[in-house]
Amino acid sequence: MQVSDLPLPANLKQRYLDSGITELYPPQATCVDKGIFDNKNLLVAIPTASGKTLVAEMAMHQHIARKGKCLYIVPLRALASEKFEEFNNKGVQVGISTGDLDRRDDHLGRNDIIVATSEKVDSLLRNGARWIPEITLLVVDEVHLVDSPDRGPTLEMVIAKMRCRNPLMQVIGLSATIGNPNILAGWLDAELVTSNWRPVDLRQGVFCTDRIYFRENERQVKVISKNYDDLNLCLDTIAEGGQCLVFVSSRRNAEAFAKRAAAAIKSEDPALATYAKNLHAGTEMEMGKRLADCVAKGAAFHHAGLSRNERSVVEEGFRKGLIKCISSTPTLAAGLNLPARRVIIRDYVRFSAGEGMLPIPVSEYHQMAGRAGRPRLDPYGEAVLIAKDLGQVEELFENYIDAPAEDVHSHIADPTALYTHVLSLIASGFADTQEELSSFMNRTFYVHEHKGGRLVHKAVAAALEFLITGELVVEVGEQLCATEFGTMVSRLYIDPRSASMIVTSLREVEHYADLGMIHLICSTPDMIKLYVRNTDIDSLTRMREDHIDDIWLDFPEEDDRFGAYSDETESYEKQVEAYFRALKTAMLLSDWTDEMTDAKICERYSVGPGDIYGMVESINWLLHASAELARMFTSRHYQKIRECETCMKHGIRRELLPLIRLRGIGRVRARRLFNHGMTSPDEILNHTPEEVARILGQGISDQIFAQLKKSGEKTSSVPGEADANRGQSTLFHFGG
Repeated sequence: MQVSDLPLPANLKQRYLDSGITELYPPQATCVDKGIFDNKNLLVAIPTASGKTLVAEMAMHQHIARKGKCLYIVPLRALASEKFEEFNNKGVQVGISTGDLDRRDDHLGRNDIIVATSEKVDSLLRNGARWIPEITLLVVDEVHLVDSPDRGPTLEMVIAKMRCRNPLMQVIGLSATIGNPNILAGWLDAELVTSNWRPVDLRQGVFCTDRIYFRENERQVKVISKNYDDLNLCLDTIAEGGQCLVFVSSRRNAEAFAKRAAAAIKSEDPALATYAKNLHAGTEMEMGKRLADCVAKGAAFHHAGLSRNERSVVEEGFRKGLIKCISSTPTLAAGLNLPARRVIIRDYVRFSAGEGMLPIPVSEYHQMAGRAGRPRLDPYGEAVLIAKDLGQVEELFENYIDAPAEDVHSHIADPTALYTHVLSLIASGFADTQEELSSFMNRTFYVHEHKGGRLVHKAVAAALEFLITGELVVEVGEQLCATEFGTMVSRLYIDPRSASMIVTSLREVEHYADLGMIHLICSTPDMIKLYVRNTDIDSLTRMREDHIDDIWLDFPEEDDRFGAYSDETESYEKQVEAYFRALKTAMLLSDWTDEMTDAKICERYSVGPGDIYGMVESINWLLHASAELARMFTSRHYQKIRECETCMKHGIRRELLPLIRLRGIGRVRARRLFNHGMTSPDEILNHTPEEVARILGQGISDQIFAQLKKSGEKTSSVPGEADANRGQSTLFHFGG
């Protein structure tokens, strides 16, 4: 099927032709035959790199030509940025929305394509974004993630809400290969497109001793290292001009392999030296320095502990072909488009808390294997598992290579998942009665999968009881209505259980303490938490004893196992573990606001800069929500929580609050000014620009004095006034 014959805007067709795309791949042609240009819903379940995104892009441009608007949902922020770049500069307006979860972002309505995560779309629906009814095409990337226990319920509800709100909207689901595509397609009322076709031939095999066993043949691999099969496979690929991805089970394993690979590759490319120099300059942490040393020689590791800049450097270097090998945890396979000639799945068992080492799912293997083969660059792709002995070769073929992907299932019948979604349905006007609530739930994948959906309706009743008891919802006659509290919680996009915990504690405490607030938030279901090792218990116990007056939540008592905030099925041991995990996370965040360096925090808590960023981002959102709840219920705490939010955002002590509001001033520059006696904007004005320049540099000094001049700040004529104003959030509003 020729691109020139498609009903697409002329400028888009020309862009495709100019880039060498003259003919559709077979699965793409099937999408056309199945009605993608006729407004039919489609579920496209085909292998990675088979052209799913192009299918979606063609459909979006046709809708835009008809004055429609398109919403493209992705599971990850990094993937949203990648898709934004991919769709941009093609003659249409593209917007991206992954930020604050209590904003309507009405400005996005000016765009033809909006790219967003499922959580952001859910929040836009809750906050009544005005452009939602204008959406004529919904594209759901990685739609099989409805099977995720964590994020699946939100994605499922978003799809159901969007179809309810826009019944004439076309839906295109994009998926990797799944076991039960017919069931998922049936829920979406979609034509099903499945195929095993790939633009690059994928050869799947198992390595043992010195050769790769394929079903059809064998391939010998030169043994350079007698101890490391993974390294031999990697060097074999590089020797023939390819690149390699190695998937391992942990961050430590990823870093260890990258170090071995770098020592063997020994690249001396000056471009890599530049990358390494930039990485060294941007980090104080040993992990970052190890990464820089690996990159200098042509290898790298990639995991969630890296900073954004570090991940960006690794991805760019690999895409340009400079970095020959990346070792990674499986997170890389689920998101970014980084194909390689050979993919090595070294570790196919993974530790699961409470269950020990478990085999990875078949679908995860296929996700990783699908990264093998770069279109238009590689003649083939290889996905290779590593066997311990010859007896395991056939076992790996049966369990992974020849095994079908698992079926996907709904997880929305989990009552804890439904608390927030039932509240949002009521607060957003999707359901005003229990009958309407049941009617809406009949739209879900769960009910489609389980005829009648008895369990989900039972879970909805339990969630509704919790919301009414917690005064988030009231029932008057047959009418259900969100209270002011419930409406705010829904718009703030936090779990109702978190909101109830926060409000209850804020009402009870008279003595505000940042640590108490941080530990409270770290104890909520919304907050990501650090794991606790046995060696942590003593220091956590001492920390609790040293700050007993500032910590609001009581330690679990064995004779009162089922506290106000714990699951009644939870053992006492689990409650103690949860308490310590929250406390350890609170300690890390307290160290951050105490201006401890990233390097020291990473060393103390065995985390990476990416982990710090993730926790700070999560708690900042919850601090923002807590401040809004305090404004409603306990106004005496409102200002303190807002100040804590600012301290957390910048990683500063409270004494730096007046300075941090100056544009261009972060935690380091603010501390330098403070240590030189410039503790507020007023104090800065008591010094000359030259004095400030000696501390921060001429450019920053000029910028600061320009701000002060523009704001009309004057040196205080009243002794002590500057000190009295210190820390007041209204003093300056230049942002962070």
